[in-house]
Amino acid sequence: MSTSSFSAAHSQASTLYLPPGPWQTVVDCLCEHFSAISREQWLDRIARGRVLDGQGIAIALDLAYREGLRIHYFREVPDEKPIPVIESILYADEHLVVADKPHFLPVTPAGEYVEQTLLRRLIRRLDNSHLVPLHRIDRHTAGLVLFSSNPQTRSAYQSLFPTRQIEKRYEAIAKALPGLAFPLVHKSRLVDGEPFFRMQEGPGASNTETAVEVREKQGDLWRYGLYPVTGKKHQLRVHMAALGAGICNDPFYPDVLKDAQDDYANPLKLLAQGLKFIDPVTGRMREFESEITLQW
Repeated sequence: MSTSSFSAAHSQASTLYLPPGPWQTVVDCLCEHFSAISREQWLDRIARGRVLDGQGIAIALDLAYREGLRIHYFREVPDEKPIPVIESILYADEHLVVADKPHFLPVTPAGEYVEQTLLRRLIRRLDNSHLVPLHRIDRHTAGLVLFSSNPQTRSAYQSLFPTRQIEKRYEAIAKALPGLAFPLVHKSRLVDGEPFFRMQEGPGASNTETAVEVREKQGDLWRYGLYPVTGKKHQLRVHMAALGAGICNDPFYPDVLKDAQDDYANPLKLLAQGLKFIDPVTGRMREFESEITLQW
């Protein structure tokens, strides 16, 4: 991989600065530092150009060890289980790609998911290693995800989110809340929860805000419109649970479902439904709508 192509794809790689030690070669260091990965696997990765130096050049098998040397490597999961869902590409130009992510598909590699992620699938479909997600949505959540496809204009699109220049609209199906007056705004302070993958509300000044409206009522279930002002991890799921209406089929909130397996027939009823913003490159209003529908 060339330096230029690596600069665009480096976000997909993990980085290690070699620690102090007695090793003769980089591969010796990697084998001891990552003891769960066999020497044969490291040799195979190096032979396939999956281990790079600080300039993005594939290393040689005999590259000498040096403390502090920066090494980039691409995570791989042997026998990664396929996720039987299909993403859609709603829009693509020289700067921006808009994808409709199905439930259960992660946006980026993490944990047991590497190739079975929206990012890796789009890179293969579009043959564009420059793709970088501009934001994230949960693996269990479906809907719109924006990707930058051009490093030259990436920062302009990235700035839309921290500066709140983009309107995000979600939809959820959850238990009816007849005792509350809608529309309402829920604010709270989200902090790390237990187990490690959960969030929870804690004391202190609020750092999250969500506007909630009711769109449709069907017996004991209501369809809600959710408008997050902030974008913290699991914000909408925690806020709905705090209101007393955990989103249908949520395996984490209000309680963790032990040994829960992905049930493709009963996904989390949460959808990133709409995005609206002024394009920072063209100056045009952009508005995208998911083609996914939450079923009762």
